[in-house]
Amino acid sequence: MPSSLNSAPSAPEHVTVCICTCKRPALLSRLLESLSRLEMTNGLTYSVLVVDNDPLGTARDVVKAFGAVSLTVQYFHEPEQNIARARNRAIENATGDLIAFIDDDEEPSADWLIRLVRAVHALGADGALGPVVPRYLTEPPAWLRSGRLFGRPELPTGTWLNWRQTRAGNVLLRRESVIAPESRFDERYKQVGEDVDFFRRLIANGRRFVWCAEAAVSELVPEERCRRGYFLKRALERGSAPYNQSGPAILTSVIAVPLYALSLPVLLFFGQETFMMYLIKECDHLGRLLAFLQLRLTAKPVMADKFSTKGR
Repeated sequence: MPSSLNSAPSAPEHVTVCICTCKRPALLSRLLESLSRLEMTNGLTYSVLVVDNDPLGTARDVVKAFGAVSLTVQYFHEPEQNIARARNRAIENATGDLIAFIDDDEEPSADWLIRLVRAVHALGADGALGPVVPRYLTEPPAWLRSGRLFGRPELPTGTWLNWRQTRAGNVLLRRESVIAPESRFDERYKQVGEDVDFFRRLIANGRRFVWCAEAAVSELVPEERCRRGYFLKRALERGSAPYNQSGPAILTSVIAVPLYALSLPVLLFFGQETFMMYLIKECDHLGRLLAFLQLRLTAKPVMADKFSTKGR
């Protein structure tokens, strides 16, 4: 990390770390324990805010049972299963100068928050994003590892991001950048795509987000997410996102769908990772066209089935 990113904040600051969770109590408990061990520098403090997106409120008991006396954890219940609503609920109740989002299946290093805060201040950014490194619970197929289908791109610290490089699983935001109602997550995105759309609109309005390669978190990847069907389903959902429905995008997909379909048999000869990469692209374009034709796919809420705690 550049030396300029090693200095502490010039004034005392507080960070609200937000977790949106749904029906994954074991993972939430594990994450809370990890957050209780975060390192802080002089003048920097933090607390945790949990938004439970399960209609039954199953995370309430996890937060209640959490035993760390050194860490404040607030609980909020958002019964309508909608990831964008859950994220907005977190922003509305966050009190910190800075707001961090971390997913409930992720685990930060002890200096995670310090790294993000330093990047925001040293580079004058509205927010900073860091890597998400997969931690497989079972050995994944070779095509998945070589195709690098999990995680985020490897970029040098200080890289300014375009909206297609953004996600909300490991991010720190200046509260002033997201507190306005028009800056919130779009609640039409009930399952997927809410974070990319969020950053797309903020960047279009002049906000700037930077990469911090040192602020990595690990993400537990269960066996069921190492299957081809998982990636194809996600691609279809992603393609149907409203921000993908512009005229030029639809025209591109009209051309791409038959071209990819014709190319896929040939691409098998270039290896499974190449074949899967283009099959995912095909599903992205197909999802866009299906949404344009108002043919909606039905699927379980992504937050609920993203990770199974069975057997843990």
